[in-house]
This record gives sequence, structure tokens and C-alpha cells, in this order.
Amino acid sequence: MRTLLVATTNRGKVREMTAQLAGLGLELKSLGDLDPIPPGIEETGTTFLENALLKADHYHAMTGLPTLADDSGLEVAALGGRPGVFSARYGGVELSDKKRNELLLGELSGTPEGDRAAAFVCVLALVGKGIRQTFEGSCRGTIAFKPRGVGGFGYDPIFLDPGTERSYAELSLIEKTERSHRGQAMARLREYMMAGTIID
Repeated sequence: MRTLLVATTNRGKVREMTAQLAGLGLELKSLGDLDPIPPGIEETGTTFLENALLKADHYHAMTGLPTLADDSGLEVAALGGRPGVFSARYGGVELSDKKRNELLLGELSGTPEGDRAAAFVCVLALVGKGIRQTFEGSCRGTIAFKPRGVGGFGYDPIFLDPGTERSYAELSLIEKTERSHRGQAMARLREYMMAGTIID
């Protein structure tokens, strides 16, 4: 079984990715599985694409393992596209997901339902020997007036899926995979790997 390093300590992401790449003969490891954990890199990119490649290149160079990096986030129209590339550290890296959602909802206080459009965007970067590929996905929805559901992670409790009128935190993992930005990007990655790509 080949090892694929996922450049994150977010267990929710690794759990979803493991399910989506099942049957490909891969063992996914997170940064937290390594000993010692390699030093991080500052995400200085101005786009999801730049940050995904920055992380994948860095951790591949540090470990020698084929590396999959994800940069994703939430873009809210009424906030001028914020939090965007700063989604994971919006309001400060010390904030919990719950507090970050509360911050964003507070900024949208008084914004009517028709003006709460948002989109999730994901870029995956796969870097290995002779491989440097990216895969993208996006999905549109709206921001709820309060958190709903207990599943998922990040902004899932406040992002409403227009097809089901439920938040991403209310969807099953299968439903979320079928609809989400990361699910779309992962499907494209899976197609690429099923075409016979060997990662080293």
C-alpha cells in the first residue's frame, strides 16, 4: 500500500479524503501522524491555488513523500468575498470553529436572506516525483442565520445547500461528498489516479 501524505492536521479533512480515495491502494497519513512533525510554512499566497501548491511543494520537499495539499475556504458575497483564503484563520488562528462562525454571522447581522449568497472553493495540489497537478471544485449556497447540525467541520453548520435546504453539517458524509467543493475536487483527483498514475 502506497503512502500519501495529506498536508493537514484537520482530522475531518483526512476522514473525508480517505473515504473518497478508497480502493486505490493508498494509506493516507496526516501531518500529525509523522514523528517529528515537519515545520510548517506560512501561507503567503493570494489565491487558493497558490497556497495549495505552496504547501504541497513544501511538505513533499521536507518528507520525500508524495503529498496532497488542500486550500479551501468560504467566499461570502456580502463581505466582498471574505473570508476567502483566510477562512481557516479568520479572526485569528486561536479561534475555534464555533467562534469563527459566530464572528461571520455577526458581520452578516441584518443582512436579508436574499443577500447571503456564498460559495465554498477548494483547490487540491498533488506533488510527487514527476507529478505536480491541481484539481478544483466549488459549490454555491447561502449563509444561514444561525448554525444548524452537528456534523462536518469549519463553516459547515452555517452553509446552506440549495438542493436540500440543509446545512452541510446536517448532510451525511455521502451527501456532502456528492455536493461539496472538496468532493468535486476529490472526484477529479480520483479520476486522475484511476487513469493509471503512479505516485512516488
